[in-house]
Amino acid sequence: MNPLHRSSFIVLAFFLIAAFVTTNSVAAQEKAKAARKPNPVFAEVEDVASLPRVLLIGDSISMGYTIPVRDALKGKANLHRPKVNCGPTTTGLKSIDAWLGDSKWDVIHFNWGLHDLKYMGPNGGNLGDPSNSECRQQVPPEEYEKNLRQLVERLKKTEAKLMWRNTTPVPEGSAGRVVGDSVKYNAIAEKIMQENGIPIHDLYSFVLPQQDKIMLSANVHFTKDGYDALAGDVVTVILKSLESK
Repeated sequence: MNPLHRSSFIVLAFFLIAAFVTTNSVAAQEKAKAARKPNPVFAEVEDVASLPRVLLIGDSISMGYTIPVRDALKGKANLHRPKVNCGPTTTGLKSIDAWLGDSKWDVIHFNWGLHDLKYMGPNGGNLGDPSNSECRQQVPPEEYEKNLRQLVERLKKTEAKLMWRNTTPVPEGSAGRVVGDSVKYNAIAEKIMQENGIPIHDLYSFVLPQQDKIMLSANVHFTKDGYDALAGDVVTVILKSLESK
């Protein structure tokens, strides 16, 4: 075979193989995506017209107690939440209008904090090492205060009964976070809520004395029993909010 023809054949074969691998890889990814079961936390909620409407806003901690809270409020309230992890206050500012929509809310139980206080790597990597001088908190305290004030002002426009849920503890050894930062961010939030007359659901104090029993080891998340315990406390404050509305 002519060397030139041989080179052309090799190049063509290479591109055909690459195209085949890419096509199959994309197809496999699409198949896996289609097979993935939807998260029941984000299930569509069909309102019972005679019941009040409650909105939960929060990160994965709130996602962990969404279903048991919804089950406990069945026949008492329609419980909704955004179909995402609500992340830090920066995400809240971008998405709050979409999350609130045009519907009327009776109670909004909300939190931001654990994503704000976590450290990011120098190149934006998740859960950076707090001891590394090149790592920074995703939303520093002063920015957190500014963002949270804006979010509170937006939430007040809904005329719903607002309930701030403070941020749960950071256990020793939790990646990308520092023990005690929840206290600092909660103090900022407490000042804002007091200025705006918004009740505080002190989930931090509820968790602290039993965190070794209900939280995962060296992790900001909770066990199944732990999420059930959080749900019970959340249900209590929501029902009280509905009674006082």
